[in-house]
Amino acid sequence: QLQLVESGGGLVQPGGSLRLSCAASGRTLHGWTVGWFRQAPGKEREAVSCISTNGLITGYPDSVKGRFTSSMNSAKTTVYLQMNSLKPEDTATYYCAADGSGFFRPCTPGVFDTWGQGTQVTVSS
Repeated sequence: QLQLVESGGGLVQPGGSLRLSCAASGRTLHGWTVGWFRQAPGKEREAVSCISTNGLITGYPDSVKGRFTSSMNSAKTTVYLQMNSLKPEDTATYYCAADGSGFFRPCTPGVFDTWGQGTQVTVSS
């Protein structure tokens, strides 16, 4: 049974960087798609990016393009989200989620059944 655990969140100043990790246990992510999502208080959950095991990425909204990068380690056990040039509006709880359907489906929260617990990112002076 696949389980996901996020880590790496914290408090950073505007312009700073964080790298979030999503560690899989129970099995590898071979053949899976992993998504990063974020949700601010009172806001809808939104996609940040989705990545397949062969590195195909989609879902980067205009708000994060050029600043955030999703990647996966070669063992297919951990997915990362590198966040640079952080802004206060990036403040949110960040989640990773996995889709084992075998298809690279639209990068939306409803596609994913297995979710991590979330990690808080706060960007503030």
